[in-house]
Amino acid sequence: MKHRELGDSGVEVSEVGFGAWVVGTDWWGDRTEEQAVELVHHALDCGVTYIDTGDVYGHGDSERLVGQAIEGRRDEVTLATKIGYDFYNNPQAGHGELPKKVTPEWIRTAVDRSLDRLGTDHVDFLQLHNANVDEVTPDVMETLETLQEEGKVEALGWALGPSIGWLAEGDRAVELDFDAVQTVFNVFEQTPGRHFIETIRASDADTSVVARVPHSSGLLNEQVTPDTELGKGDHRAHRPSEWYETGWEKLESLRFLEREGERTMAQASIQWLLAHDEVAAVTPTFRTKEDVTAWSRAPETPPLSDEEFDRVEQLYRNNFGVDRFDGMDSLRSSVGGADLEGVDKQAAGD
Repeated sequence: MKHRELGDSGVEVSEVGFGAWVVGTDWWGDRTEEQAVELVHHALDCGVTYIDTGDVYGHGDSERLVGQAIEGRRDEVTLATKIGYDFYNNPQAGHGELPKKVTPEWIRTAVDRSLDRLGTDHVDFLQLHNANVDEVTPDVMETLETLQEEGKVEALGWALGPSIGWLAEGDRAVELDFDAVQTVFNVFEQTPGRHFIETIRASDADTSVVARVPHSSGLLNEQVTPDTELGKGDHRAHRPSEWYETGWEKLESLRFLEREGERTMAQASIQWLLAHDEVAAVTPTFRTKEDVTAWSRAPETPPLSDEEFDRVEQLYRNNFGVDRFDGMDSLRSSVGGADLEGVDKQAAGD
């Protein structure tokens, strides 16, 4: 496994990380707590040392189970968590978003509670979880910097969401010199990831990108096929049927990325992301140990050639040869009119 630095923080992450939203929730399939801990152990054994969780996942259960899994192995782990939701006073309603809370007092309280559940005295990478641009005030920044001075936090990040977009937030993260911004980014959904990379390059900023949903909810790892039936509790079912129908057509145009015995489509999708120097880590959704074994090896597979990368770029510009609407909404934003400003509209699905 190779490693990259988050910005200029000195914190290194494995190029393939473990997105621990699968731990402590049933959104990605049922598993016992013992199986969840074993999945994390297997990831560590495969060299996946960047563990990315959040306090809201399972209302603290993900952090608690990650804490159990890394007990005795803390020194091996680059540990990340996220704060910014008040789940303590609000029950989870399906997959709906809970009330956010981003104040200096709440940040301190949330971090202390996270550290307790994780069984550690510090996190290597703390992220604001889906904060809106107007919520990250000077007082909030001062609190985050104080937590760094106290040694409770090393690198700082801003996880964008919950849906795709939030350009103002990502641009503000770069402007404020956050060490990393986390966003949905994959071969099919290149916006806003490409936009943030361009912003980082234009400003010569020391901000990295952490790419989540690298397999586009099961399309690029071919775990969602025309024969797959997604249950109501499966988080992938939030996608419209048109997304998968057009996605299966797009997928066929990418078969040239596969190399029999050397690189699968799932691995090539990760390698495409890692071809961007600004991408520090890719966090696939591991559902099984087999997933971990296969996808953790992605950095060891042949990297995309310049010709392959350019061919993907051309396909993307032509919507992979598909001329039908994919059913996805436009990019979301907390700032009126900012969702498409300066962004390639083809990438936004128009």
